[in-house]
Amino acid sequence: MTPSAADEFALKRWATHGYETDPASLGDTGTWIQLNRRDLTNVEQPVLPHGFRCRTADEAGPKAAVQAHLDAWAPSTYTAEGYQGVRKTAPYRGDLHLLVEAPDGAMASSTIMWLDEGSRTAEFEPVGTHPHYRRLGLGRAMLLHGMHLARAAGATHMTVACLGAPGHPQARGLYYGIGFREFTRDVPLIKTRTAG
Repeated sequence: MTPSAADEFALKRWATHGYETDPASLGDTGTWIQLNRRDLTNVEQPVLPHGFRCRTADEAGPKAAVQAHLDAWAPSTYTAEGYQGVRKTAPYRGDLHLLVEAPDGAMASSTIMWLDEGSRTAEFEPVGTHPHYRRLGLGRAMLLHGMHLARAAGATHMTVACLGAPGHPQARGLYYGIGFREFTRDVPLIKTRTAG
């Protein structure tokens, strides 16, 4: 089980049923998820390298959006049909699905922002960059641009999840570098069988 650390009721309930923290998950390479949050005041302006530009999926089209996903998470089973399913979900908005276009026309980076109008919170999920375009500041610029768009759409806060264990610093470093901080995290639980 992996309840949230913020869900005290669930943690107490699972404990009464014999579940306890999974020690194997707590090491440097644990796979527990950390949710990060920041408010949308004082968001710095994005700066892309020369020749790169931000696009939306509405502008770039479905083929570019699917290819950006495949390139960032290869190997992936994502398909045009799968993307059509994503587009049909109620909170999806093509104007909040961001891509970074490289000078050669390739989509180098992408993220979808999911806006919850009730809580005025938007979430980045997923966030990825093509391996050939990593370490250029594209993810940082794209996320900053996205925060400006989310604020214009009515959001006051942003969230983004990442692996939280010390052995997985890359995404966390990116998110911390633009003002996100841990809000809550998963608590991996296991139940061991006892004799009797």
